[in-house]
Amino acid sequence: MPIKTFIYLTLLVFSASACALPKFSVKHQRNFEDFAEIQLTNDTIEPLVCFVAIDGHKIYFRLQARQISQWYKATDKRFHYTHFSTWCDYLSLYPQHQPKIN
Repeated sequence: MPIKTFIYLTLLVFSASACALPKFSVKHQRNFEDFAEIQLTNDTIEPLVCFVAIDGHKIYFRLQARQISQWYKATDKRFHYTHFSTWCDYLSLYPQHQPKIN
C-alpha cells in the first residue's frame, strides 16, 4: 500500500508543476478605425516573454511584472478577436529573449 501512495503523490506533484503557467489577462476591443486590437496584462510578479500573433505574424515582447502591454492592432478590418493568438511564459526560461547586458 505505501508504494501506491508514493506513486499517487509523485504524479500529483508532477502534474501540478506541469500546469504552472504564468497568469496573464487578455483584453480585446475595436479602435476608432474599426480595427480589432488586443492588449495583455501581466498578473504575476515575474517578467514574462509573450507574443501576439495574427494571420501567422508573431510579435514577441517582454512584459514586466504587473504591467500592461501596448495595444496590438490587426492589419485588416475583417479580423476580429478570435483571429488573435497569444502566449506568455516566464522570461527566466528563455535566455534568448532576456535583455542584453553591455
